[in-house]
Amino acid sequence: MLDTLHRRTATRFLPLLTALLAPAGALAQESAPEVTAAATEAATEITAAATLPHDLSPLGMFLSASPVVQAVMIGLALASVATWTVWLAKTIELASAKRRAREALAALEQARSLAQAAERMGFAKGPAADLLRAALAEAHLSQDVPGEGLKERAASRLERIEAAAGRRMMRGTGLLASIGSTAPFVGLFGTVWGIMTAFIGISKAQTTNLAVVAPGIAEALLATAIGLVAAIPAVVVYNIFSRSIAGYRAQLADASAAVLRHLSRDMDRHALPRGAQLGAAAE
Repeated sequence: MLDTLHRRTATRFLPLLTALLAPAGALAQESAPEVTAAATEAATEITAAATLPHDLSPLGMFLSASPVVQAVMIGLALASVATWTVWLAKTIELASAKRRAREALAALEQARSLAQAAERMGFAKGPAADLLRAALAEAHLSQDVPGEGLKERAASRLERIEAAAGRRMMRGTGLLASIGSTAPFVGLFGTVWGIMTAFIGISKAQTTNLAVVAPGIAEALLATAIGLVAAIPAVVVYNIFSRSIAGYRAQLADASAAVLRHLSRDMDRHALPRGAQLGAAAE
């Protein structure tokens, strides 16, 4: 009889107890993911704040890079400065040399003899004027040597003057070629070193969070960017100077040919200046 009473009581109050406890369980289940998500987000923000540098500008990344990467960046920056210095100095030098060569070639074309060409050129300077003086000097030294060998000896002198002028004008362009060919590889070395340093930092932090990985990789890639900034202008400037110097050499070759033509005409006319007159013209 007592057991029957207990069963009836449990049957009546069990639905009521279940209804009272159900909201509390649901509330606990709903709040647990929210608490976990909030904790994870807070931890992520703390990690990001601790690992991200405050300045992601090129200067900020340079200052936060490793000493090896900083040395690579400084070297590439100096190479870029050297490129633009050579460009400025060589542009001025080449423009001046081309102007003097044009003036000397015009004087040679207008003259009818070596003496007249020397008179027109006066005290002009430059390789083109040196060509004329060399021909006059060889004629002065060959006064007692008859025959056609004078033209060969004069041509040999002129050829050496042209070669020396070309070597002088090419001076400094080898640096541009070296920078253009090596700067990308130097920048790549800085990138490899920076990425290696970044991975070491990831291993020490024991996290693969993007906030830890990104700054080191950005600093490493900055080295490659600076290498390209140094290499591309160097290659372009070198190619420009190569074409321009080839044109300058062609001007000198034209001037040399004009001097040899005047020498040949004067020999055929037997009108080469003699004695003191030839020596003064050669000087």
